[in-house]
Amino acid sequence: MLITCPYCGPRDLSEYTYQGDANRTRPDPASTDKDAWYSYVYERVNTAGEHREFWQHSGGCRSHLLVTRSTLTHAISFVGFAREHGELKHQERRKGGKA
Repeated sequence: MLITCPYCGPRDLSEYTYQGDANRTRPDPASTDKDAWYSYVYERVNTAGEHREFWQHSGGCRSHLLVTRSTLTHAISFVGFAREHGELKHQERRKGGKA
């Protein structure tokens, strides 16, 4: 599988490290809500189709990326910087939209 890094261009999967599911929202680190933490750590949706994931280009520029990938075909439809994704989510929350 090839992932196209915005800085480095297309690179083999072996240069990347999977960082986790980008569809879930992490609870506030100071939160003591056991149900929220349980849901975050243990409850997973096994999506068949488009799935957003965080990856790090650990064997290259070390950028953290947001990747949208089909779990059925492994075809990648989007790659962008995770930082920009976080800013977008923050802006959508401020406007009252869903992130």
